[in-house]
Amino acid sequence: MTTLAVSTPPVCAAEAPDIPRAPVPSGSVGYVSPQYLSFDQPLTLSSGQVLPAYTLAVETYGTLNAQCSNAVLVCHALNASHHVAGMDADDPSQIGWWDNMVGPGKAVDTDRFFVIGINNLGSCFGSTGPTTINPDTGQPWGASFPLLTVEDWVHAQARVADHFGIQRFAAVMGGSLGGMQALSWAIACPDRVGDCIVVASTARLTAQNIAFNEVARRAILTDPDFRGGDYAAQGVVPSNGLSVARMVGHITYQSDAVMASKFGRAQRAPGPSGDYRYNYDVEFEVESYLRYQGEKFSRHFDANTYLLLTRALDYFDPARATGGDLAQALAAVQARFLLVSFTTDWRFAPEHSREIVQALLKNRREVTYAEIDAPHGHDAFLLGDARYHAIVQGYYDQIAQRLGLGERRQTTGVLA
Repeated sequence: MTTLAVSTPPVCAAEAPDIPRAPVPSGSVGYVSPQYLSFDQPLTLSSGQVLPAYTLAVETYGTLNAQCSNAVLVCHALNASHHVAGMDADDPSQIGWWDNMVGPGKAVDTDRFFVIGINNLGSCFGSTGPTTINPDTGQPWGASFPLLTVEDWVHAQARVADHFGIQRFAAVMGGSLGGMQALSWAIACPDRVGDCIVVASTARLTAQNIAFNEVARRAILTDPDFRGGDYAAQGVVPSNGLSVARMVGHITYQSDAVMASKFGRAQRAPGPSGDYRYNYDVEFEVESYLRYQGEKFSRHFDANTYLLLTRALDYFDPARATGGDLAQALAAVQARFLLVSFTTDWRFAPEHSREIVQALLKNRREVTYAEIDAPHGHDAFLLGDARYHAIVQGYYDQIAQRLGLGERRQTTGVLA
């Protein structure tokens, strides 16, 4: 039997009644705070290791109906969190990473759906992971935190669904690594997923993708401040390695066209002598941008978490157990599917989504596929392309109609 403890953070200054808040934009879920669900039932992981207890950071938006039939699980990508939508009550400048997708009247309409965001086990935004304390040692888990897989996240998330009394999600949705989780939900818990929405994702990483992840990991592992993964206990951070890892990743999320339009070959002005001196400092604007992104990332993300999550990305391959036959791996799924890809996404290219589509069609599953001609590369799944959002909105309207959840309301302006 699972014992569950629920806690919420203390009221912060931003929530105090005598401090005015900015108006809530129309279509926003408003100010939100996470809750922390602590489970004491051991979780047996794919590696065979056992996590005796753990906590997951969770945010919810909208209202769960009496039948618990309108719940949507949104799974996050590598460096995101449970903060899917709205403004963080502690720091209103922190807007949810998919705020353009989730909210009243938006594509995932919180007037009709109850949306759950969960910070993955092993992440560093409130859930149990390398940065939290190992009860056996009294020190941060660090590099000793157990290895994780996408399937492990699904099993942990299923306990969150149980907590809310949700036997079946109206939809499970995610982009990139989140899309892998959505696909894994449909495979591992076929009777608990009505619709599965997989955006800019894949059923397995290519060798090139694994190679990019390895370069990023080596940058972290070879940083002198990594200290074998025990840097937190020693009061240091492998910030240089983390920064380079982020720079590598960021390049792969962008298309060549977007990088060219933002920066081209623009250079900073030469020194007073008018001579360009050969050096390794920032000279091109794109270099400045990448260094800024890397340094910012290194201030809020954890290195062991990065290693753990990228390895989970590498491991994901549901067809491994079926000799590489993806159709056979998907034979038991019951959900309807929406898959979306973007033409300039060279990291998770459209052919990988089409492979999933073909495997589902072989199993005579109901599939909708959209390939969006967008210039933004892999990051397109986070952006507000009107065609992309219209497809997702139309799909959710169909889900709402099947479930009798009512019509969408139009929202404009700002709410006080």
